[in-house]
Amino acid sequence: MSQAATAIPEKLFFKIGEVCDIAGVQAHVLRYWETEFPMLAPQKNRAGQRTYRRRDVEMALRIKELLYDEQYTIAGAKKKLAGELRGPSREGGQSGAAKTPARSLQRPPSLAARLNPAPNPASSLAPVATPTDDQRTQLIQIAKQLREILDLLDEGEADITSTQARRK
Repeated sequence: MSQAATAIPEKLFFKIGEVCDIAGVQAHVLRYWETEFPMLAPQKNRAGQRTYRRRDVEMALRIKELLYDEQYTIAGAKKKLAGELRGPSREGGQSGAAKTPARSLQRPPSLAARLNPAPNPASSLAPVATPTDDQRTQLIQIAKQLREILDLLDEGEADITSTQARRK
């Protein structure tokens, strides 16, 4: 069963039972994978229950695919996932990266660093470059995307708060 064939519902958070149904594995298997794969790390709520996000569900599906379909060992799957998270492999192919979008674990450079490359000590008195129209357009698009992300996070917090209020 490939990750693309498995439909993940459009939700912010999933309980362990829901992830089990989506991935087709039992809860003890997911809990074991959490101990073996540091990239599968669902948060726990105040009651100690695991709350999986979409990326955690995608990671669980990828781990299952590597272990069950591609017959990797735990150690082999760890290496494969670590390579995918770092980016395309050196062999020239993107075998795993094509299935799961690779995410960098490094912090992206700041906007200021992207707009103003590292200063050259020989030209420390050089004027600061102003962004071009194209760069400004890109910055505006990034700002819009960040606002959308913040709105989604606010909605998720509101859902959590209302759920917690109902439980009290």
